[in-house]
Amino acid sequence: MRSQWLRLPFSPIILIVEQYWESWFGMSVKEMSNEDKAEFLIAVRNYKFEGKEKWSKGLDFKVSDETSGENVLLRLVDPNKKSGYIGADDVKAMVANMKRKDCELGILIGRRFTDAAKEEMTEGNIQQVSEDYMPPVTSENMILTINDCIDSICTTKCGKIPMQKSDCTGDLNTGICKVRTISDDVSFHSERGWTNLVKNDLRQLLLMNKIAKAS
Repeated sequence: MRSQWLRLPFSPIILIVEQYWESWFGMSVKEMSNEDKAEFLIAVRNYKFEGKEKWSKGLDFKVSDETSGENVLLRLVDPNKKSGYIGADDVKAMVANMKRKDCELGILIGRRFTDAAKEEMTEGNIQQVSEDYMPPVTSENMILTINDCIDSICTTKCGKIPMQKSDCTGDLNTGICKVRTISDDVSFHSERGWTNLVKNDLRQLLLMNKIAKAS
């Protein structure tokens, strides 16, 4: 079994077993909203955000893969649709939309998919994200996403990335740094294999980063 070493700010080096990272996507996916799933995939795949657009049945994110140069369309279908199923016609409409927007890859996020829809998705180079499944993400990308979030929040809020614990002064009023607390939590949860808690730690960091950039 391969393992990955991870160093987080303010924490000792810890050993992360690859199977733990991979198991995240089989746990509590139903707890995440469709928009949470889209933003999570954008972050861990290091996609560049190009734009967001509402449509009659949901929401579209246009992003680009900075490694391959491909344009990617992430489409979210409203989970309150009567049957809860995405059909072949929904997929065909997305394929046509991808052609108009010059997108080589699609990711369709919904509750459930008919067999016919899955066949159309395979032909149209569209990946499925359902109420209980998300595509796999490498452990390296997960580690980079956590560290990138921490670095981004520290830079946005404090103007620099602390190299050691003493460099972080925390909140001016309380002296407590929420980012450092979560970083320590990630290390603690990872050491014990509490992967669902680690996923929640990452979701907190993604939300904090989003809020910090918007403020």
